[in-house]
Amino acid sequence: MNTNRPEGHVAELSDRMRSFIDDEVIPAESALVREDDDARRVLDQLRTRAKELGLWALGHPSDVGGGGVDFLDFVYLNEIIGRSDFGQLAVGSVSMQDTLMLRKHGTEEQKRRWIPPLVAGDFLPSVGLTEPEVAGSDPTLIETTAVLDGDTWVINGHKWFTTGVADAGYCSVFARTESDDVPRHSRISSIIVPTDTPGFDIVRSIPTMGHDPSDHYEVRLTDVRVPAANLLGERGKGFVVAQDRLGPGRIFHCMRWLGQAQRAYELMCARANTRFVHGSLLAEKGEIQRYIAESAAEIQAARLMTLDAARVMDSGADARVQIGLIKFWGARMVHNVIDRAIQVHGALGLTADTPLERMYRHARYARVYDGPDEVHRMSTARRLLRDPGAAPWL
Repeated sequence: MNTNRPEGHVAELSDRMRSFIDDEVIPAESALVREDDDARRVLDQLRTRAKELGLWALGHPSDVGGGGVDFLDFVYLNEIIGRSDFGQLAVGSVSMQDTLMLRKHGTEEQKRRWIPPLVAGDFLPSVGLTEPEVAGSDPTLIETTAVLDGDTWVINGHKWFTTGVADAGYCSVFARTESDDVPRHSRISSIIVPTDTPGFDIVRSIPTMGHDPSDHYEVRLTDVRVPAANLLGERGKGFVVAQDRLGPGRIFHCMRWLGQAQRAYELMCARANTRFVHGSLLAEKGEIQRYIAESAAEIQAARLMTLDAARVMDSGADARVQIGLIKFWGARMVHNVIDRAIQVHGALGLTADTPLERMYRHARYARVYDGPDEVHRMSTARRLLRDPGAAPWL
């Protein structure tokens, strides 16, 4: 496998995607970051442009209206999309994980109702998994309940960090449907809840690390009633549904982090080659040269690990060890590279005059969402201790 760049048609797509992200999306970031009506107008223009360029929803399967790019090939594209924090929204890839989840686990009616508008970008998907009262890293502790009343689910609970729900058509709510005498990993189910359902109330946008409002929301569900047919997948198999969404999602996160790190690396090199201080350019200082070399090494190591995880997953083999490794290693890498880039920029790096301060805040999220680093290290170590032969080089 050529691990430097894709070949053939995907190489051509990669070049077009790079031009779109660098030449059109990144210059629009100063408008998009304001998150007001003008930002929405600019984003709509970018989405229209992506569709004109044939760059919209490339990773979505062709049988549901997407570009049909294979999983492994799309991983390369996601690296480029990740160069901008707004890349996913601009090219429609933000709904890919949920589309795949619905395509695999949804009923024919669920697919008919929800997949076309997801692929078209008419609304966003949303997932109600995390709860403020219990540890998000242990979803077996979920307290939200769903009880069958005839042919209707009655749902009560409290969710937060329900990303994008204000612009979502539905939320996949994970709730306890089984009693305590059932094994704990078989007590949770996933249920589709349209966001306009009575009792589904968005409490607030949660202020997070410089973002107020943010796209993470607190939600309360009070006697929310939806048809029994809204069950997504099998009853009690919510963790199966969730993992089918989270597994590829973690690989996509890691590739987007690579895009962020590569952009920070480029900014760092440009600054070092032009900033004169204490008798010479920063690029001539040994410490700055160490920053450049270590950043390049960390980016390349994380990239090869991520591509290997994607290859294993694409083959159908168990990729949990590879995914666990890249999740905590990639999160550390993106933080380190952006941190060094800020240091090389000095005071300028602390301002919004460069994208680095925003990138740095987002890099801190990476060590928490989709499972904190500590959990991924622990679970991966346990698998390796049970079976040392599961190490990725064996």
